[in-house]
Amino acid sequence: MVYALPHGAHVRRLRLPAGATAWQAVERCGILDLCPEIDLACNRIGVFGKLVDPDTILRDRDRVEIYRPLRIDPKEARRKRSERAAKKRRIADTG
Repeated sequence: MVYALPHGAHVRRLRLPAGATAWQAVERCGILDLCPEIDLACNRIGVFGKLVDPDTILRDRDRVEIYRPLRIDPKEARRKRSERAAKKRRIADTG
């Protein structure tokens, strides 16, 4: 179980019975008590980087991940980075 934060991550190992779901992994690992800000109505669950439904049956050694909501749209973030890079190039060209 992994819940990544901006400056670190909570990682929990656990054993579950065969047929356990992603939701059961989240419940049993204790992360919801440790991080009360997690709201599974907003935070999605994935396995190895792919979104899954909470009732997805897990396989041995699956890494369940809880994703935080995005703070900014990825396209908007790329546009802003591009604008900053262009501004730096203009300053360097005139300097």
